[in-house]
Amino acid sequence: MYDESRIRQQECGVTIWFTGLSGAGKTTICEFVEKELRIQGYKVEVLDGDVVRQNLCKGLGFSKEDRVENIRRIGFVAQLLTRNNVIVLVSAISPYREIREEVRQSIRFFIEVYVNASLEVCEQRDVKGLYKKARSGKIKHFTGIDDPYEIPLCPEVECKTNQESVAQSGNKVLEKLEKLGYIVARMNNL
Repeated sequence: MYDESRIRQQECGVTIWFTGLSGAGKTTICEFVEKELRIQGYKVEVLDGDVVRQNLCKGLGFSKEDRVENIRRIGFVAQLLTRNNVIVLVSAISPYREIREEVRQSIRFFIEVYVNASLEVCEQRDVKGLYKKARSGKIKHFTGIDDPYEIPLCPEVECKTNQESVAQSGNKVLEKLEKLGYIVARMNNL
């Protein structure tokens, strides 16, 4: 029998998967966590859904099959990095539970973070103007409008971005990493 927490301390690789609607705050919280981990000296890589789609997944559309393939590819890269002792921060809508669970099963150390903001809040933020385009019919198959988002059933962390500051949400993630033994406790928790 092996001691899982001891393995975690020796191999600090873990994937933290931020999922939620467009505009929920995934990338913002991810950037906060990345900055804190880099300050502490950890090896960190960020796989942002938009950036990966432009590079690794170019040519995929927004059908359910293409979205699943997009998440599968992101998961594969995350798994490779994680097993090589990298803390991987994935920020991707990943609307379907089944593919999120498939990715979870393929990565030994995995934390799901549900970045929870209502559709109304996300539409108010609409930083990229995507909801407006989806509502006017210019974008089809937009998650939350005419394509579903399946809420995680048992995420390890839930960040309620309409009630919490970025620091509060980010610190929830960091505290979970500490509690699970992926990182050492910070001297001055913010």
